[in-house]
Formats: sequence, structure tokens, C-alpha cells
Amino acid sequence: MYRLHIANKNYSSWSLRPWVLMRELGIPFEERLTPFEGVTNWSSFRTFSPSGLVPCLVDGESVIWESLGIVEYLAERHAGVWPQDAAARAWARCASAEMHAGFAALRQRCAMNCGIRARLVETPAALGKDIARLDELWSEGLARFGGPFLAGSDFTAVDAFFAPVAFRVQSYGLELSDSAMTYIHRLLALSSMQQWYAEALEEPWRDAAHEAEISEFATLLEDRRGDGST
Repeated sequence: MYRLHIANKNYSSWSLRPWVLMRELGIPFEERLTPFEGVTNWSSFRTFSPSGLVPCLVDGESVIWESLGIVEYLAERHAGVWPQDAAARAWARCASAEMHAGFAALRQRCAMNCGIRARLVETPAALGKDIARLDELWSEGLARFGGPFLAGSDFTAVDAFFAPVAFRVQSYGLELSDSAMTYIHRLLALSSMQQWYAEALEEPWRDAAHEAEISEFATLLEDRRGDGST
């Protein structure tokens, strides 16, 4: 069975991507969670991940330590990771790669923290550009391939790559078009996303560096997590 190494569900957007993909496609795996310590936990993560980062998938003697690599590794072994239609598949790969490499302002100012509700102090031009591009990209996929997911009727890797954005929109109250918000609500309603969210709220850890990322750019309105006690 696959072993998937992840970090805190409350914070780790990269961990969510392969986790939700495998859950939605019914690919069995064993979860191994190692909490962050000061944004990263390089020395501990290095015991299983060559890069010292998560996620990391272990399959027997094979170690796949990068999210796009994990997705392609799974695609070689399981149906449904990418859309079957060639045009949808090409679009989905491009959109996933764009998310993987881009949206720096969104990542910086809206760090994933599933359990909070916050209001951004300001929306600088770079963040506004990222939000507008998300809306444009999602609207294109939904219209072009018929929905209800980005590349057609089924949840695929491209939806997994944007799944953390759904939590960011929820946490910071970001405003998007009606079609984009419908898509966000569809992602948040998935049983896998609800499981991730529920488990994130129950985590006992508070990482100071991740919490500081929130307070730098936003005003905390509500914290729905437990008290953080062990």
C-alpha cells in the first residue's frame, strides 16, 4: 500500500493535493502526518523525503517527493487522475502547472489556515490579479468542459491542485464570480474535503510561524479550532 507523508492539515496546502486526489479516486494509502516546527520541519521530514518537504509518496522502494511527480506517478497506475479527453487533459495539466508555479501573492497573503475566518487588511494589485486569474481560469474550464468540475464531469488532478484555494476563499472571505463560488462550494462539500477540514480543526498543534503569516496580512475574526491543548 502507498504511504503518503503529509504535514498539518490546518496549514499544509501541498499535502492536501495528493491526499484529496487519492481519497476522491478511492486509491488506498496509509497516512503519515509529521507536524511543522517553524514553518518547516526539515530534519524530521528528511527522514522520509529527499527534499525535506511534504508531500512525499512512498511505494515500496520508490520515493516520490514532489506533488506534480506524485500525480504523474499515480496517473501511470490508476485511471481517472487526468481527464480522458485529450483537450481537457492538456488544459488540466496546464492549469495545474500554473497553480503549482504561480499565484505568489495569494500564497503569501492568504496562507492556508483552515480553522480561521479573517478579513484581509488590504488587497494589493498583485493579489487582485491572482484572484482575477483564478476566476478567469475556473470560468474557462467550467464553460469549456461542461462542469461540474474544472475539466468535466469528474474530479481529477486539476481540481486537487485548486482544492487548497477553496479553503483560502472560505477563510478570508475572498470574492469571486457566482460560477467560481459555486465551484468553491462544490469542492468544500466533497466528503474528502469535509474530512480534511474536520481533522484540521481537531489538530492540537499551533505553529507560531504559520500563525504569524496570518496576522501579518489579515485581521482575525474567528478561530474555529480547538484550544490547542494536548
